[in-house]
Amino acid sequence: MKIKTILGHLYVQVLIGVALGILVGALWPDLGANLKPLGDAFVKLVRFMIAPIVFGTIVSGITSMSDVKRVGPTLLRSLGLFYALTALALALGLAAVLLLHPGTGMHVDPAHLDASVTAKYSTEASHNSLADFLLGLIPTTFVGAFADGAILPVLLIATLCGFAFAKLGSAGKVALDVITSFNRVLFVVFGYLMKVAPIGAFGAMAFTVGKYGAHSIGNLGMLILAFYAACVVFVLVGLGTVAKITGFSLLQVLKYFRDEILIVLATSSSEPVLPRLLSKLEKLGCDRGVVGLVVPTGYSFNLTGTAVYLTLASMFIAQACDIHLGWSQILLMIGMMLLTSKGAAGVTGSGFVALVATLTVMPDVPVAGVALIVGIDRFMSEARALTSTICNIVCCIAVARWQGALDTQTLRAELSSGFVPSPAERRALAAAVPTH
Repeated sequence: MKIKTILGHLYVQVLIGVALGILVGALWPDLGANLKPLGDAFVKLVRFMIAPIVFGTIVSGITSMSDVKRVGPTLLRSLGLFYALTALALALGLAAVLLLHPGTGMHVDPAHLDASVTAKYSTEASHNSLADFLLGLIPTTFVGAFADGAILPVLLIATLCGFAFAKLGSAGKVALDVITSFNRVLFVVFGYLMKVAPIGAFGAMAFTVGKYGAHSIGNLGMLILAFYAACVVFVLVGLGTVAKITGFSLLQVLKYFRDEILIVLATSSSEPVLPRLLSKLEKLGCDRGVVGLVVPTGYSFNLTGTAVYLTLASMFIAQACDIHLGWSQILLMIGMMLLTSKGAAGVTGSGFVALVATLTVMPDVPVAGVALIVGIDRFMSEARALTSTICNIVCCIAVARWQGALDTQTLRAELSSGFVPSPAERRALAAAVPTH
C-alpha cells in the first residue's frame, strides 16, 4: 500500500520516466532518438491551453482586486524585480565565462564556420528588434492572439479586458462569470493532460541521450559546466537572498514545487507547468490578483535562465575565435541582452534564438559562431527553463509580500508541510481547480 502511495505522486512518476528515458537513450540510441515525438507531443498538448488560461487568470485577477489601482504598482514592482534579477543573471554568466575560460585555446577561424547552421534561427532573430518587439505586443485580431499562442498579445488583451470588466461592475458580471467558469474547465482539462507528463518526460530524455550522447559534448563540457554552475549560484545566492529578505525559505519552496521542477527539467520547457504554478501559488497564500499578473508576465519578461546563457555563450564564442572584447563592448552587449532576453516564451530553443538575435546586432562577435554550440544547446536548455521557472515562483511570492497581498501564516504552514497532500487533495490538485 505504501509503494502504491509513493507511486501516486506525480514527481515520482516523472522521475521514473526520466530514468527510463536515460536508460533507453543510452542502451538503444537510435530508438531513443526516434522517441522525440513523445516529448514534443506533450509540450504541444499543453501549449494550446496556455493562451486561454493566461487570459482567464489575468482577467479574474484584475477584477478580484479590491482596488484596481493596485494593478499598476504590482506590475511596476514586478518589472523592476525582473530587470534587476536579469541584470544579475547576465553578470553571473559573464563572471563564469571570465573565470573558467571555456573557449580559450580553441583558436577557431570564423571564416571556417558554417553559417548555414544558424540560418533558420537568424530568420526568427531578425524580427527581434525593439520596434518589432513592441509591434508584437499588438495582435492582428482579437481571436488571432489566441490562435497564434503568443503570450504577449494575450497579456495585452487580458489586461484591457480586466480593466473593462472592473469598470463595468455588475453590468459585466454575466460575461465575467462565463470567463471564470470556463477557466475552471480549462484547469480540469489541464489536470487530465498532466497525467501523461511521465510519458512526455520519458520521450524527451530518451531523445536527448540517444541523439546527442556524452560523445557529442567533447571539449564543450567546460561550457556546460560553467553554465550550470552560474545557474546554481544565481538560484542559491540571488534568489536565496530575495527569499530571505521576503521572509521564506528557498529550499522549502523548491521542495513544495518539486513536481513542477522535475517536469520542467525533463521537458526543457516551463510552459507545461504554468497552470499548476498559478494554482499552487494561490494555495501558498498569494493573492489571486497578484498571481494572475506576476507569473504570466514573468514568462515573457523574466527569463533569467536565458540571461545567464546569453552572456556566457557570447563570450565563449569570442574566446573560441580569439576575439578580445573591451569592457565598453561587453557593457553594450549586456545592454542589448536586457532587450533580447525578453518577450520569448519559455520553450525549448528560445534561448538559442535570443543568442542569435544578440549577435546579429553585435558585429564584434560573428553570428556564425553559434554553430560551435548548436550541438550542445539541448544540454543547456533544461537549466535555462528551470532557472527561469524558479525565479518566477520566487518573484511572485516576493511581490505578493511587498504588496501586502500574502497570507504569511498560510505560506509558513504550506511550506512546512512540504506539500504532502492527502489522497483527496491529490485528486483536487490533479484537476488543478482553483479554490476561489
